[in-house]
Amino acid sequence: MSRLHVENHLVSRIGWLRAAVLGANDGIVSTASLIVGVASAAAPTSQVLVAGIAGLVAGAMSMAAGEYVSVSSQSDTENADLDREREELRTQPEFEREELAQIYVKRGLEAGLARQLADQLMAKDALAAHAHDELGISEMTTARPIQAALTSAATFSVGAAMPLLMVLISPASMLVMGVSVASLLFLALLGAIGAKAGGANIIRATLRVTFWGAFAMALTAGIGVLVGTAV
Repeated sequence: MSRLHVENHLVSRIGWLRAAVLGANDGIVSTASLIVGVASAAAPTSQVLVAGIAGLVAGAMSMAAGEYVSVSSQSDTENADLDREREELRTQPEFEREELAQIYVKRGLEAGLARQLADQLMAKDALAAHAHDELGISEMTTARPIQAALTSAATFSVGAAMPLLMVLISPASMLVMGVSVASLLFLALLGAIGAKAGGANIIRATLRVTFWGAFAMALTAGIGVLVGTAV
């Protein structure tokens, strides 16, 4: 008896992986950049720490709200399309059956076979068949606002905690350097983990997040020096 061939497709991770990587990356970059900017303005360690904590809380709430609103808009659009499709299936089922069959014809099926396939799929779940093949809505890609919001807020907080930890353990004279180097290492690790989980090129992903993180911190450090000198 042959065993079933089980495949684990990475695309099934795209929803939570996107929110997780985006949240953690933003947490590290924004909080580290804020800390480096404030520290470069010659602020005492206590003020740097307060600024970092405020950045963590504000950033986590912003990420959660932004993801929830964005993904909710996607969900509203999906639901509107499904409602429209449900009404069309009720009022003109034959047209919808032919429409589905033509989709399969365009994919390479012979017309008769395409109509048989459309009949069988619609007999089982007409709305699901049209949602998947006509609208491109599936279980893997459907919008989940609460999941995206909670994932982004949690991973942002984890990412932001890393540079904050460096503020606590780094000497005041080495604060900017310690936070910068550690944050770039955290970013490189995050890029590698995200690439591994998503099946992407690890080196390319690691270099990408590290480069833009270094650019953001260098820019805010320069602004902090200018502000500190002016004040």
